[in-house]
Amino acid sequence: MKRNYFHYTLLILLYSLSLSAQETWGTGYAFEQNAKLGRGVNIIGYDLLWQDASKARMKDKHFQLIKEAGFNNVRIVISPFKFAIDSSFTINPSFFITLDWAIKEALDHKLVAIVDFHEHNTNQKDPFGNRVRLYAMWKQIAEHCKDYSNDVLFEICNEPNMKPETWNDLYKGAYDILRKSNPNRTLIIGTINGNQIKFLQDLVLPEKDRNIIVAIHYYSPIQFTHQGAPWSVKNKDLSGIEWTESEAEKENVNKDFDIAQEWSKKYNRPLTLGEFGAYEKADMASRIRWTNYVARQAEQRKWSWSYWQFDKDFILYDMEKDAWVEPIKNALIPKSN
Repeated sequence: MKRNYFHYTLLILLYSLSLSAQETWGTGYAFEQNAKLGRGVNIIGYDLLWQDASKARMKDKHFQLIKEAGFNNVRIVISPFKFAIDSSFTINPSFFITLDWAIKEALDHKLVAIVDFHEHNTNQKDPFGNRVRLYAMWKQIAEHCKDYSNDVLFEICNEPNMKPETWNDLYKGAYDILRKSNPNRTLIIGTINGNQIKFLQDLVLPEKDRNIIVAIHYYSPIQFTHQGAPWSVKNKDLSGIEWTESEAEKENVNKDFDIAQEWSKKYNRPLTLGEFGAYEKADMASRIRWTNYVARQAEQRKWSWSYWQFDKDFILYDMEKDAWVEPIKNALIPKSN
């Protein structure tokens, strides 16, 4: 009898713990920060303003336009490696002038700012060889930004294209540096190899730190989203591939997103869709359908998102015409919203 009673009690306890875990998913500060991130767009990664402010494409007014359109965040794409001025990787002060401008414009317009360390191409070639440079620069950036409000988030590394054990080891050094000067800052840590969903299972996070948002990116099917893109070796010569929003196509997106959502609930971690988009060589009708569907599915799962990107390619805003690419803007933020 005692054995049966103990067994029954254990089952009740396990069931209660299971219910408790389900009830707490989606609560906590990181989830609140993720909700505040909401809908966003990547900015200034390839803007000439980093080299010469007089040649800037993005201006103060664009932050106001982004806010008025209904966006909540900007993911500020930074590539600081080229700003090193000595062997200790001291960052040129000009870098911080541009970074401060972008952060302050975002905050002034009630936009959450993500500082995204976008040096994936260099890091993937020699992850450990670039470790000292990565850490030295994050230390400077973190200390420079430590007095900004919590509406500024740090993303440790965009698309860490490396082995999972390498990334799990590498990011922790940067994480420790960031936590020293920014103990309460919300951090974003992504999956390996293009921030793909299927690698969520390989990401090992510090269990006690719940002030972390996990980044994934989505460009599937790649033959559609990257057709005609000159940098995409396997897809640069493709054309005419449509996305019709068929049941099969939607199901493929749903399956991928459900895998991510199951991981999020299992580990009680919020997700941000840090990049998604379809390149201009795809037909506009297909791009509209795909963009709208992906954004809505992310929102249904309470993920934040940041569209790739405002300017340069996959464009949301046509700088030459000084106007929104309305079909893409409306796909991201339907007029009814």
